[in-house]
Amino acid sequence: MKRPSPSRAAIFRARTFLLTATVWLAAIAATIISSDPASAMKIQEITSKGGIKAWLVEEHAVPLIAMRFAFEGGNAQDPEGKSGTAHFLTGMMDEGAGDLDAQAFQRRMEEIAMRMTFDDSKDYLYGSFETLTENRKESIALLKMVVNKPRFDADAVERVRSQIIAGLAYAARDPNRVATEQWFATAFPGHPYGRAANGTAETLTAVKAEDLEAYRRRIFAKDTLRVVVVGDIKAADLGVMLDDVFGDLPAKAQLAKVADIKPTPSRLKIVEMAVPQSVAQFGGNSLMRKDKDFMAAFVLNHLLGGGGFSSRLMQEVREKRGLAYSAYSYLQPLRHASIYVGGVATKNEEMGQSLDVIRAELKRLVDTGPTQEELDNAKSYLTGSFALRFDTNAKIANQLLYFYQEDFGIDYVEKRNAEVNAVTLDDVKRVGKTLFKDEPFVIVVGKPKGLVSGG
Repeated sequence: MKRPSPSRAAIFRARTFLLTATVWLAAIAATIISSDPASAMKIQEITSKGGIKAWLVEEHAVPLIAMRFAFEGGNAQDPEGKSGTAHFLTGMMDEGAGDLDAQAFQRRMEEIAMRMTFDDSKDYLYGSFETLTENRKESIALLKMVVNKPRFDADAVERVRSQIIAGLAYAARDPNRVATEQWFATAFPGHPYGRAANGTAETLTAVKAEDLEAYRRRIFAKDTLRVVVVGDIKAADLGVMLDDVFGDLPAKAQLAKVADIKPTPSRLKIVEMAVPQSVAQFGGNSLMRKDKDFMAAFVLNHLLGGGGFSSRLMQEVREKRGLAYSAYSYLQPLRHASIYVGGVATKNEEMGQSLDVIRAELKRLVDTGPTQEELDNAKSYLTGSFALRFDTNAKIANQLLYFYQEDFGIDYVEKRNAEVNAVTLDDVKRVGKTLFKDEPFVIVVGKPKGLVSGG
């Protein structure tokens, strides 16, 4: 017998209940974690009967379950000549699975108020899943179909391909997107990190349904799978769920070798674009996440451009000189490289001065380093704000998944602030001399006055 389609009122009630449950759980999490995330939640490491491991934080006050999972791979594993395959796959994961075509699958998700998205990065392919406890069985059945038997129907493939290509055309007019893509292409020539992460119109046209399925079969495997679950589920039930969803996957992923690399040193490259305001992205080599000095680099970056209005770049570029609305920096450790990256956007005629100020600040960190007061303030902020990473179930899952991917262990939440507090002034001065000793590589998109490529 054909199941009747849900009424709009039924869908609205389901969505409203899911939203209310999410907000309720966020309020509870904010209350219990506001002072000390380590003491407020119990992280369990469980292993299913089938040998699949996961981290679990039980929270039974609200009937909601949030799962985050990742497979090693990402767009660095795109086939040669077919960049954008991983991104294309993430767009296809709700376009039908098993015996449900795209329309039927999405209608079923609406019926049970299930949330599911997929995303890719350079090194990982991520899944996000949320469900109400009462709909767990039905939601898990859909997730299982997606992970193991996604459909790549011709009409859905062409529709998603067209959407991605249209998005690329829009991104080509966005100076921020162009600056990021050009920075990676120039810093990592001939390397998977240098390829267009979302592909190009040409490479996406070359991707067929069989390429999407071949990528899935290579990447979706149990040996690189990391899973974190937060919410209304017990350990024994989670073990059953893990085997149900992921148990039929291959034991080992078939990953192509990706070489370790450092960004190619360069000076300045200008990409002309007819915009009233130029955008610059700068950066260079940094420390890998497992490096003993990484935390010192993390604190130092907070002082440079990661601390918002209190950072040196914001103070020097915006507050003192009014050259730009924002100037920032961050660390981006990848599996096969690590970089520091920063950016600024300003009038074409003021880009040269803005870059001079940024270079001067980098040199100042090399020559004299920060003050003890700056360091103390940075450490106080970084330790005090750590709890805000755990004030919703989704944030808890995302943060723990990152720790799990980095093999930090379930006790890292307890150790992290101590690592920040252990950073000394000598540490950040030493790291600064290494991190910023070379001129940053700069990409400028726009029509900057007084600047030439290579200058």
